[in-house]
Amino acid sequence: MRVIAGAAKGRTLKAVPGMNTRPTTDKVKEAIFSMIGPFFDGGAALDLFAGTGGLGIEAWSRGAERAIFIDKEKLSIDIIRHNTNAVGMGGAAEIYRNDADRAIKLLEKRGIAFSLVFLDPPYRMKEMDSLLVDLAQRSMLEDGAIVVVEHDADHEYPDEIERFELMRKAKYGDTAVTIYTYNQSGDINGGQGNETE
Repeated sequence: MRVIAGAAKGRTLKAVPGMNTRPTTDKVKEAIFSMIGPFFDGGAALDLFAGTGGLGIEAWSRGAERAIFIDKEKLSIDIIRHNTNAVGMGGAAEIYRNDADRAIKLLEKRGIAFSLVFLDPPYRMKEMDSLLVDLAQRSMLEDGAIVVVEHDADHEYPDEIERFELMRKAKYGDTAVTIYTYNQSGDINGGQGNETE
């Protein structure tokens, strides 16, 4: 695994040993960033089931101002610390060991709003639509925020979830990516299409 583009391009990232964590492959990561826009002008990213931290690190490398990494596994937290140090993120990285629900409640108290959110939970977890609604109700998303959900290709998320509009859907083998944009006004216009590979 490596950082694909931006300030830390080419830096190698360490993977979490064992079979419990399934890191986003470079191919899928490259596809995600080509869909959501290759580079960013500031903003905060949330990598909620961070694993190796690869998605949040890639967003920072491409111009996000900072990234917050959450994972409940100690081994993953150690790997994220190693990887963020390896790319030189310094104070642009915040890393917390916690489960998703508790982390969201703690971050809400700080009044942080994210422009980019990555949700790559274990494939057995299929409740990311309700988690999206929770983030919105807690005012933790900027208007126009992009949310990337990586999930099992056999599972389908709806095209619309309250104020979330489908941006893109794509499949890569047994992995699927569903991307939403958040509209605070709730004016939904319809998605942009699907891809399968």
